Amino acid sequence: MSLVCLTDFETLARQRLSKTTWDYIEGGADEGITRDDNVAAFKRFRLRPRYLRDVSEVDTRTTIQGEEISAPICIAPSGFHRIAWPDGEMSTARAAQAAGTCYITSTYASCTLEDIVAAAPRGLRWFQLYVQTNWELNKQLIQRAESLGFQALVITVDVPVPGKRRNDIRNQVDLKLNLMLKDLRSPEEKNFIPDIQLSSINSSFCWNDLSWFQSITQLPIILKGILTKEDAELAVKHKVQGIIVSNHGGRQLDEVPASIDALMEVVTAVKGKIEVYMDGGVRTGNDVLKTLALGAKCIFLGRPILWGLACKGECGVEEVLNILKTEFHTSMVLAGCRSVAEINWDLIQFSRL
Repeated sequence: MSLVCLTDFETLARQRLSKTTWDYIEGGADEGITRDDNVAAFKRFRLRPRYLRDVSEVDTRTTIQGEEISAPICIAPSGFHRIAWPDGEMSTARAAQAAGTCYITSTYASCTLEDIVAAAPRGLRWFQLYVQTNWELNKQLIQRAESLGFQALVITVDVPVPGKRRNDIRNQVDLKLNLMLKDLRSPEEKNFIPDIQLSSINSSFCWNDLSWFQSITQLPIILKGILTKEDAELAVKHKVQGIIVSNHGGRQLDEVPASIDALMEVVTAVKGKIEVYMDGGVRTGNDVLKTLALGAKCIFLGRPILWGLACKGECGVEEVLNILKTEFHTSMVLAGCRSVAEINWDLIQFSRL
C-alpha cells in the first residue's frame, strides 16, 4: 500500500495496532464531539489564493522562540510512544531531528529524557510538564530537562483531572502501571517502580503558581491548552512566552471549540505580544496554511505522529512530517505565498458548509 497522505497512515496504523492501543490513541472524551470537530472545523474555512506572483522559489522555514525550524510543523507532546513502536520516543526524537523541527517530549514518555536526548542530541526539544502535586518533583523534572538541553517548558493547563475516555475505561487501560513513568524518577532510581501517587496531577495549580516556575528556570514558558481570550490575556499578564491553543485532541472537556475555531480569539487577544501555536485536527498542508493564516506561528501534530510510528517507526514519523511539509509547500505555491511571512488573514474565507 502506497502511503501518500496522513490518513493513509491512519488506516494502516489501525490495522497494525491492537484494539486497546488504537482506542487509547484515538479516544476522545465522552461522546468525542470535540475530537471529531477538530478535523471537521478546518473544512469550514476556504482559501483565497492570489495569482500572477513569482512562486518559483518558496521558503517554508520559520522560527519559534527564536529557533529556526524547516517548516511550521512540529511534534506535540503525547505519552507512551512505546505502545506504537519498540523504541518509542527515541524514534520520534530522531525523526524530528532529521526533519529539522521541534519535538515536545511528554512527562509521560515511555523512554527516559536521557535516552531521548542521546538518540537525537542535535534536535530542538521542548519539555511538557503535567504539574504534579509534589512540588519538589516538579522542580527536579524541570531542572533535569533544562540540564539536558531542552529549550522551553510547556505546561499543560487543561488537565486538572483526566477527561472521561469511555473506551479506556471499557478496556481497563492503565498505561502508567504497565509502562512505568520513567521520567518521574531520577536517573539513579532506574530499578525503582514509582508509587503511582507520585504521578498525580495537581488540581490546585493556578495562575499565581506561574511565578514559582519562573523563579526556578530560565526556560521560556509555554502554556498548552488555552482556548479563550480571557485566559490568553491572563497569559500575557503573567509574562509567559507562548500559548498552544489546544483542547487536548478532544480528550479532556468535550464540546469545547475546535482548536482552529478558538485560535482566532486567542490570537486577537494577545495582540502579537507572545507567540501563539496550535494543535488539533491538522491532517493536510492546507490545514497548516489555514492555521498560519489565522495567526499561529506553527502547528503541532499529535495522533499522526503515532500513526507514523505504528507503521514504520522512525521512518514512518519522518514520512508523516515530510508528506505534510510537501503538501504545505504546494499549498503555499498555489496560494501565492513565497514565504511564511506572506501568509495572513487575507487568505481566509469562512464557509457555512
